[in-house]
Amino acid sequence: LELEAVEKQIQELLVRQTELRERRAALESSRVSIQRDTNTLTTSTPCASLPRSRAPWTRSSQMSFTPAPGHHGPWVQQQRKTRARPRPRTSPPPPPPVFEISTRNRFAPLRETERDAVIVGDSIVRYVRATLAKGKVHTHCFPGARVLDVSAQIPAILKDGESVGAIVLHAGVNDTRLRQTEVLKRDFSSLIETVRSTSPATRIIVSGPLPTYRRGHERLFRADGLHPSRVGAELLSDNISRTLRSI
Repeated sequence: LELEAVEKQIQELLVRQTELRERRAALESSRVSIQRDTNTLTTSTPCASLPRSRAPWTRSSQMSFTPAPGHHGPWVQQQRKTRARPRPRTSPPPPPPVFEISTRNRFAPLRETERDAVIVGDSIVRYVRATLAKGKVHTHCFPGARVLDVSAQIPAILKDGESVGAIVLHAGVNDTRLRQTEVLKRDFSSLIETVRSTSPATRIIVSGPLPTYRRGHERLFRADGLHPSRVGAELLSDNISRTLRSI
């Protein structure tokens, strides 16, 4: 579009140039009759300027004709070029302000009370259902397991150790039958060390083994005298729940 406008302007200038040449020839023929003293300056008609076109210009130019001073020679065509006014430059807008958003969790200190707990043991904990004020308690029962058997299951249970706040270890009832006290103490030490190496931040609670059947406590045990009855399982669950809430 700009090229079309420039071409149109050039055509208009050529037409105006032809008209001005005709006017100049007429002025030169009439100038002979109004000559004065050769020592004085000749006067002429005001400069003729080209009318501005309505089309947009990127560079404006004016053409005028002035007489040569001091003699009666021909008119001299003089072209003056004027530069277009520079457009005011506007500075780019300032960048938007950057706001720093803190990602620190102000509720982080409360995570300790919201973490879950687990109970790991043999068949004694089959019906144990402990509770927490916040969080859940998961029970993992391995019937017939000894202390070292429970220790072998710890890595799989505590694979996400950050979400486990405490672990209750209830084992040893199947080891007491062997009557090897020193071996049982060494196995418990190995179990505790496995928990610490797997999840150092997890609290460790050792529960049991429970005493065997005694006279006067028939309602706490089943007929085999080893596994807790429904009442015994509820009592064991309450004891574990109170312990977990106190830590």
